[in-house]
Amino acid sequence: MTAVPHALPTTDATIDDVSAPLTLEDFVARARARLLAVPDLTGEPPRGDHELTPEFRVLVDALPVRGAAVLVPVIARPEPTVLLTLRASHLANHAGQISFPGGKIDPQDDGPLGAALREAEEEVGLSRHLVRPLGYLDAYLSRTGFRIVPVVAIVEPDFALTLNPGEVDEAFEVPLDFLMRPGNHVRETREWLGMMRTFHAMTFEKRRIWGITAGILRALYERVYTP
Repeated sequence: MTAVPHALPTTDATIDDVSAPLTLEDFVARARARLLAVPDLTGEPPRGDHELTPEFRVLVDALPVRGAAVLVPVIARPEPTVLLTLRASHLANHAGQISFPGGKIDPQDDGPLGAALREAEEEVGLSRHLVRPLGYLDAYLSRTGFRIVPVVAIVEPDFALTLNPGEVDEAFEVPLDFLMRPGNHVRETREWLGMMRTFHAMTFEKRRIWGITAGILRALYERVYTP
């Protein structure tokens, strides 16, 4: 993809960058009140790559829709963080990109929650016994035809990870407050397959979070942090 010189800040923020960050307790209370208690598995996905690039919807509608789930793991530290992964550089799809633990929902999974917990165990060795689900975000429709259900959860901080080198090169944490600051959110536009693609992005230190992962983080901000 060929970069367009300008990255535009997201302008529809309702919380400014000088407001105090939510404590872990406040975040949990808001999340429990505002997240979906039951995942939406069949309705029209309100979120997705098509939000900022409407042309994608025609392409997606021609594909079979496949169910997937990701875990949005908020680590219960005094200053909460979000656990993210760097996908293995040798993968055929999305190699070297920052993502949440997750993948396709298999028939044996107990829905999106079961899939998210299983994938987190398989990818980074995160024990499901340390994960406390809070609720679900709206389904996110990817340009590749995956209907992704994000599972937001609190993770106890005394975990130990074992990375699967076939899927993940690295796991790291980013402060939740940084990711939820609208001043850190931008919209970037690039050329992709002859069309202009616009997507959410945010950069922490030298780590560039963009595409689906940034879109889901933006959805978390809009549901939990805005009035």
